[in-house]
Amino acid sequence: MIAALMANTLYSLGFVLEKRALSSLPEVSIRQPARLLRLVLGSPLWIGGSLALASGFGAQLVVYRTLPIAAAQGIFVSGLVLLVLLSARLLGEETTGRERYALGAILAALLMVVLSLKEGSDTVSRSAPYQLILLVCVPSLAGGVWLYGAAERRSRHRHRAPTTGVEYGVAVGLLYGVSSLAIKGVSSYLTTSGLGGAVVDVLRSPYPYILMFTGAFGLVMSQAALQRCRASLIVPVCTTVTCLYTAVIGTLSFGEALPHDPLRLALRLAGTALAVSVLLAMPKHDTAPQQPPIGAKELTP
Repeated sequence: MIAALMANTLYSLGFVLEKRALSSLPEVSIRQPARLLRLVLGSPLWIGGSLALASGFGAQLVVYRTLPIAAAQGIFVSGLVLLVLLSARLLGEETTGRERYALGAILAALLMVVLSLKEGSDTVSRSAPYQLILLVCVPSLAGGVWLYGAAERRSRHRHRAPTTGVEYGVAVGLLYGVSSLAIKGVSSYLTTSGLGGAVVDVLRSPYPYILMFTGAFGLVMSQAALQRCRASLIVPVCTTVTCLYTAVIGTLSFGEALPHDPLRLALRLAGTALAVSVLLAMPKHDTAPQQPPIGAKELTP
């Protein structure tokens, strides 16, 4: 539990610091990844945010060793509250009434998932056939990249209303969902003894290479999207998609059984359905004009 709360805090702080750093940088684009990396690596504030995210990754490894996937995702979603508070305090971002209701519904979904858990009765799986993981991960990665590209093409239309970032959040969330499954896979090789053999086994598995792919693409895609959209909206969407993907696909892939008790099963399924419904109902366009990043060049018509 402590590791999960630490991961929440580090992830929320990392995203907010990166968003604050991106606000003072020229406009970045996924079509110029080398320029994007050069700009962000030149910002000490952004580096601080990325270190916080990396530390959150380490805490997540510990969580996956001790909690079932569905339980871990439920706790991770609770970090949305902290993220919204930090975004309002440090970034000056304000959510609309409809968005606040949506976040409240997501937290209600979290409560349902948490209430569906029963300590000692939920199985923590240690491994899964990597062929099965590849079978579900590859289409997910392709779908995430395609959705992001489609959102980019639509956003370049001259008279299109500013996007809230929901589509970007879903696309990046799919990539990070795959990354989360890979983290779970890596954690299955970590033991208290035989560290050398564990490292060799990890390198023989597809998990580190999935992590490298999702890390590289996720970094470029998330930073470009984070600069354009409010962190208080895009990160909750991304986090919710990641958690839902990991809880549903991960539970099935790693063979972690659903609750046998009808009430607990209903709570878990209802929580998942509620979160999906909220994502589908969230506004796709901002009613308030977005401020361009400081230092970004204004586009001429």
